[in-house]
Amino acid sequence: MKAAHHPENAAAMSQYMRQQFTFIGIKTPQRRQLAQPYFEQERQKMKRQPTEATINWPFVKACWQAPEREFQLLAADYLKLLQNYLKADDLDCLAELITGKSWWDSVDSLVKIVGKLAHQSQAMKAQLLEWSQADNIWLRRTAIIHQLGMKAATDSDLLAQCIQNNFNTQEFFINKAIGWALRDYAKFNEAWVRAFLLAHQSRLAPLSWREASKHLQMNDTL
Repeated sequence: MKAAHHPENAAAMSQYMRQQFTFIGIKTPQRRQLAQPYFEQERQKMKRQPTEATINWPFVKACWQAPEREFQLLAADYLKLLQNYLKADDLDCLAELITGKSWWDSVDSLVKIVGKLAHQSQAMKAQLLEWSQADNIWLRRTAIIHQLGMKAATDSDLLAQCIQNNFNTQEFFINKAIGWALRDYAKFNEAWVRAFLLAHQSRLAPLSWREASKHLQMNDTL
């Protein structure tokens, strides 16, 4: 990918990410196009031996250690493509990625992968509940939003617990996540979200309330 270096794009992308990361300057469509032959090779290999298929964690971790941000996003693309082959033990590996070179772009690229894996067992759901109380804000953010898009499969008790474990914080990325998770679930279960908002109105940050109630036309506001 480094051969596709685009200095102008790289500068703009780095500025957008508040100069926290260096970039090659490859935008998402080109990154995925360049990776497609390798990803297809990996996918076919796993299809031939599904019972023995394992995620190529050395590749993922090498990408995560690379200085340019595109490599972390490349690893997330790889995991999304092959997420059906993730196993329970891989949840700890995902935690390492979430807590390494952390920012909203890499973390949010992994949350649905975490959700698909975690909902395979109550033990892994319990681990997400532990994440919701972690010192690391990105583990907490992941715990709050890992059920995005799950609709009927959403564990509303787990959602409520993860959110309640994060009341009374001034952390932007946590309060934004609370609102996002509730707004998303409201598309499927509006009544539950309305009831949750009203029950916890005094403990919700204004940002969380605004995000969660954006399309609900709530009469009560913070």
